[in-house]
Amino acid sequence: MNAPRTFLSVIAGCSAALIAYAAAFVRGDLGGVMTYLRARGALRRLTESGADSAAVQAARDYLTAVGTQVGDPALAARLIPLAVLVGIVVGVLVWRVFAVQATAPAVSAQERMVERFAHRNGGRFTLGDLSERSPLSAEQARTVTTRLVGAGRLIRDGDTYRLS
Repeated sequence: MNAPRTFLSVIAGCSAALIAYAAAFVRGDLGGVMTYLRARGALRRLTESGADSAAVQAARDYLTAVGTQVGDPALAARLIPLAVLVGIVVGVLVWRVFAVQATAPAVSAQERMVERFAHRNGGRFTLGDLSERSPLSAEQARTVTTRLVGAGRLIRDGDTYRLS
């Protein structure tokens, strides 16, 4: 679990840092970004259609003007530490979310684990078998089987449990 957890935390942190940097670069102006993208598409279509060079140059000039109006590289460069901090915070949060899930698996997951174990063993098992051949500890196995017996999903026959 450690390698995927680390990988996902790093990817989430880098992605968040990149998004924060991009938002700083355009000063949060999504409308300006869309205007730039529309102008770039218009220039591409104009070039592909074989328009005269004056029209293509006018479209390039407009694209350059929109780009300098929307983007602010100086602001983005000053805010790189903020973008990195956002990435680190997101990476740490993702790391902690997986830490919480790794330490305390859901109760329903443990119950499903016991029921599947019982199905694989013909519907009958002992507490010793469950604690030896499943990821559950002896204490977890005892707790889950007690809860399943109380819910009526397992029946206890001496030392053996069976599905109801």
